[in-house]
Amino acid sequence: MEILNYIINEDQEGQRIDKYLSINIEGKSRSFIQGLIDEKKVMANDKIIKSNYKLKNKDLITVEMPDPVELNVEPEKMDLDIVYEDEDVIVVNKAKGVVVHPAPGNYIGTLVNGILYHCSDLSGINGVIRPGIVHRIDKDTSGILVIAKNDEAHNKLAIQFKDHSIKREYYALVEGKFSNTNGTIDKPLGRDKKERIKMAINEEGKRAVTHYEVLEQYDKGVSLVKCTLETGRTHQIRVHMASIGHPLVGDLVYGYKRQKFNIEGQALHAKTLGFIHPRTNEYIEFTSELPKYFKELLEKAGDLQFIKKAKDYIALHKIAAVTTATTAAAGENIKSGL
Repeated sequence: MEILNYIINEDQEGQRIDKYLSINIEGKSRSFIQGLIDEKKVMANDKIIKSNYKLKNKDLITVEMPDPVELNVEPEKMDLDIVYEDEDVIVVNKAKGVVVHPAPGNYIGTLVNGILYHCSDLSGINGVIRPGIVHRIDKDTSGILVIAKNDEAHNKLAIQFKDHSIKREYYALVEGKFSNTNGTIDKPLGRDKKERIKMAINEEGKRAVTHYEVLEQYDKGVSLVKCTLETGRTHQIRVHMASIGHPLVGDLVYGYKRQKFNIEGQALHAKTLGFIHPRTNEYIEFTSELPKYFKELLEKAGDLQFIKKAKDYIALHKIAAVTTATTAAAGENIKSGL
């Protein structure tokens, strides 16, 4: 354990303590600092404080830094759905229920374990437990994810994510029906002030923008929505859609406690990912099909009229095909004099 001490001067007065420490402690994020504060490992003048504490001139800030935990991430043989791979990137279609990288409570069975078995050469920028990971999607979110195989590729992709030039489209099944078929949600996101493991609409948080388009509305009071991310905050789609009264189906954290369908976790799929390739500088785009569970969910949603139309369409084309074949046969018979 290491004890860090800081004495605040007039120039630093008024800053939030979590922001100040995240700037002054190298390699530690603001969320990491907030975790230390929640664990009562940060004090101001020997008193326990909260993350929103505003610094005062001559404050003595004491930080109890935990000893680093050495983790050996073991490669594991895993059935990966690799959409694309070259010397710089791997594009994977992640299955629902798979954690992206190891963390407390999940050191094995993660996507990183499987990628390390497939390819030991990965970017080291995010450290030993997150090699190659440029961005993440939640455990119960399926879909497209890009992984960097070297540091140069990682840095170039990270810049694109930072300036929001990456194309990211998700399909979500949400509660309720819409009067408007499209819209934009522009609401800042930050940690929930009461439950730190959750995100919430928070005026002190970071700007977050989600564009949505309603693709289908189903008989059982749910809708299929395409969400396009302008920014990429933690749980952004889940919190944003809940904030307008349309939480994701299956989301017990931000949605309804009583669910219409028996599924584990939110019905959310990262369908499309597009970016500038870090070596060729050419735009490339990848799209994945909805997973089996999602397709079955849409069938259960019961858009009976849509299903009936589809069946009628197929039946009509079968009739047309038979009629065409019969007519052609009749023509041949006439030519043959039969």
